[in-house]
Amino acid sequence: RCQRWVENCRRADLEDKTPDQLNKHYRLCAKHFETSMICRSSPYRTVLRDNAVPTIFDLTSHLNNPHSRHRKRIKELSEDEIRTLKQQKIEEAFEREQTTQELNESNEQNTVSEEGGEGQEEETVPLTLEERENKDYLKSLFEILILMGKQNIPLDGHNIDELPEGIFTSDNFQALLEYRINAGDEVLRKRFEMTAVNLEYCSKTQQKQMLEICENCVREETLREVRDSHFFSIITDEVVDIAGEEHLPVLVRFVDDSHNLREEFIGFLPYEADPEILAVRFHTTITEKWGLNMEYCRGQAYIVSSGFASKMKVVATRLLEKYPQAVYTLCSSCALNIWLAKSVPVVGVSVALGTIEEVYCFFNQSPELLLELENTISVLFQNNKEKGNKLKEICHSQWTGRHDTFEILVDLMQALVLSLDAVSSDSSVRWNNFIAGRAFVLSSALTDFDFIVTVVILKNVLSFTRAFGKNLQGQTSDVFFAASSLTAVLHSLNEVMENIEVYHEFWFEEATNLATKLEVQIKLPGKFRRAQQGNLDPEVTSENYYKEILSVPTVEHIIQELKDIFSEQHLKALKCLSLVPSVMGQLKFNTSEEHHTDMYKNDLPNPDTLSAELHCWRIKWKHRGKDIDLPSTIYEALHLPDIKFFPNVYALLKVLCILPVMKVENEKYEIGRKRLKAYLKNTLTEQRSSNLALLNINFDIKHDLDLMVDTYIKLYP
Repeated sequence: RCQRWVENCRRADLEDKTPDQLNKHYRLCAKHFETSMICRSSPYRTVLRDNAVPTIFDLTSHLNNPHSRHRKRIKELSEDEIRTLKQQKIEEAFEREQTTQELNESNEQNTVSEEGGEGQEEETVPLTLEERENKDYLKSLFEILILMGKQNIPLDGHNIDELPEGIFTSDNFQALLEYRINAGDEVLRKRFEMTAVNLEYCSKTQQKQMLEICENCVREETLREVRDSHFFSIITDEVVDIAGEEHLPVLVRFVDDSHNLREEFIGFLPYEADPEILAVRFHTTITEKWGLNMEYCRGQAYIVSSGFASKMKVVATRLLEKYPQAVYTLCSSCALNIWLAKSVPVVGVSVALGTIEEVYCFFNQSPELLLELENTISVLFQNNKEKGNKLKEICHSQWTGRHDTFEILVDLMQALVLSLDAVSSDSSVRWNNFIAGRAFVLSSALTDFDFIVTVVILKNVLSFTRAFGKNLQGQTSDVFFAASSLTAVLHSLNEVMENIEVYHEFWFEEATNLATKLEVQIKLPGKFRRAQQGNLDPEVTSENYYKEILSVPTVEHIIQELKDIFSEQHLKALKCLSLVPSVMGQLKFNTSEEHHTDMYKNDLPNPDTLSAELHCWRIKWKHRGKDIDLPSTIYEALHLPDIKFFPNVYALLKVLCILPVMKVENEKYEIGRKRLKAYLKNTLTEQRSSNLALLNINFDIKHDLDLMVDTYIKLYP
């Protein structure tokens, strides 16, 4: 594209420049582009479309020049002629600069910052030497901050408490500044050569201001693509600790210009304990600070830690009241059963889930501990080696996030307890005191009857939703047919609720058998007995207690939660998946999408022709050639060469694709969440920064240093 720009500009003197040189040192005025080539959706800058080529030039002077009339003849000129031509073009460019300076000032906002080039980088108003040096200085500071973000280098260096009194040491930012000065950065050297050694080169306040600008500029690149796509969905992940404060990670789903479904991390939102305040701030941040139009939001999902579910449900409800089309759904990256378990408003369930996660982390912190667990499994399952090998394989995976997590835990319970006991009571120096002590604490937690009965009841209640949840994370056809099976799932759970006495009796018996196997005493929880202060009702048995405190509220909550998360709108949207050709084929092409697409009627380019277009879409696949396979996913359908002939179908598939319940088919477009997890795992809590995190997670997003510098100068003159 740079070559085409140079040719269109008739710049023979630039033909030997590389694209990188053209991009870095040359600029082209916006007046040379058709208005259709310029996108003005970004509040930060004017942006060219990807295929933009300059076509508007006054070539009258060039028509009289035989050397520039035919481009091919340029290559045949002698060196002297080329040198003369270069000088002539430079003089012409200088004259044009002088005569059009006033015009450029009035059209300052129309100047685009892209590669190519008719002339050297020019400012609308000539900068003084001091202003130029200041911009170069700020650019150096921004380069260092971006490097620190990308490489995940914390701003602070040594903890002040670690240093003897009177000793001064640089933080990481200042150390990199000094290194750059010593490496020959004359701009920085000139700036700081008269500064006292023990003074900060850049104050914490200035660092924070610059980091916020870096964060906003990098985020804006993603948000610009989201706005171009129009429709999007919002997803939040589990609450995380950023330097001692709780934050919600926010991700956005959208289909980009290449028809790829992407899930990108766009920032952290400070968490509020009051759900109503959280709902207001959540909405304000997305709409006012980040500039997204929630009228285009078509889905919302919240992956939550135990105890936070009810608050995020308030946020979802408030957004639904304002934007009915922002369907509240499950997120494809979280198993339904785990999501349901985390939402159960019973303290014992939250405690049990935390214990399970700690046990998983304990054994996965070293290969030796996993080997200890595997050896124990081998001994316990020596008569059933097939099951033993399967459990050992599961231990190496993220088994705490599966649909059958609680079944696996019940099967592993004895092996986990015996392994923890072996580690905590090992008299050799094989395990250090910390690991041995942690093993003792976890063993005590697993052998608490309250934990055992909680896990067994969750296993049994969630067995009714296991297959349903697995289908939701399956192929597109599985998701479509899962929507039809919800009625049967709710019917089964309602039947359990009506006969809870009988079901709970069986569940409690299973829990007591497991407790007996682990030599755990069956008793009421200690906290309950202590609360009674010796006035314990003799008729309150363990079985009755757990029925009222655990089984009944758990079943009731799961029934209600399924109804809330799979609303009529959500089910209608899933029914629209019959647009995917493979689902059509399974239904013998006897589908009726029109009945379910009413909710998306305003999103269609030509709603009046929808019925006819859907008929053509069905006929196309029903009478396809024998060697043509039916596309089995939305991703495949969106990438069909002739999808442009079905604009309504394309619009519907695009909106369905961004629903959080649909999985991202191409893993390389789901890296936002993976990088977020990696950042949190590799960064100490006190060293985390919401600004640096965004730079680190989105390290491959392009950034414009000139834009950052100009923004900083405008905001902090």
